[in-house]
Amino acid sequence: MISRRTIVQTSLAGGLIAGLAGFSLVANWWPKPDRDEEATGWRRIAWPFPRDAFPAGRAWTRDGTEVYVRPKLGFCGNCDTGVVEDSEIDGKSDIDLLDDKFTPVREGKRIQITDLAGRARLYRIKKDGRERLAQGIAVSLNCDLIVAVVVGKVDDDAVARAAQRFLETNTVQVWLNAALEGK
Repeated sequence: MISRRTIVQTSLAGGLIAGLAGFSLVANWWPKPDRDEEATGWRRIAWPFPRDAFPAGRAWTRDGTEVYVRPKLGFCGNCDTGVVEDSEIDGKSDIDLLDDKFTPVREGKRIQITDLAGRARLYRIKKDGRERLAQGIAVSLNCDLIVAVVVGKVDDDAVARAAQRFLETNTVQVWLNAALEGK
C-alpha cells in the first residue's frame, strides 16, 4: 500500500507540473518583443490601412515617429533603373494612404536602405486633423518595390536617419526578405 506521504508528494508534484504547463500556455499568448525593437525603442503597432491590391504591411512607432512599410511585389515601374524620379515616389510610396491631398515640400533625394536603392521625399500631410510632415521612401530590388512612409519630425536629419537605420535592422529586413521570398 502507498503511504500517505507519497500520495501528498505525488499530488504536489503533479500540481506543480500542471501549473507550469498552464503558465507556459499563457505566456505564448503575449507577443515576444524582438531584440532590435527592445534595443532601438521601436514598438510594433497595427497596420492601420484598408486592404488593397498589395499585402498589408507592418508599422512601428517611437517617440512620436511612425514608420509604415510594405512590399509591392512586381510593381517597380522600371526594373533596370529602379526608382529614379520624384513622381515615382509620389505615386507609389503609400503617402496617399495618409492624406490623398499630400503636398511635396522639396525635391527628393537618392537613398540607400541596405542593398536597396531608390528615393526619399518630404511631404506635408494632414493626419489626425493636424498638419504633419512625412517622408515617402521607395526603394527597389529587381522588379519589386519596397515602400515606407515615416511620419513625424522628419525634417530633422537625426529623426530621418534614425527611421532609416530602423529600416535596416533585422526586425524589418527579416520580415521583408520573407515577404519577398514568398512571392
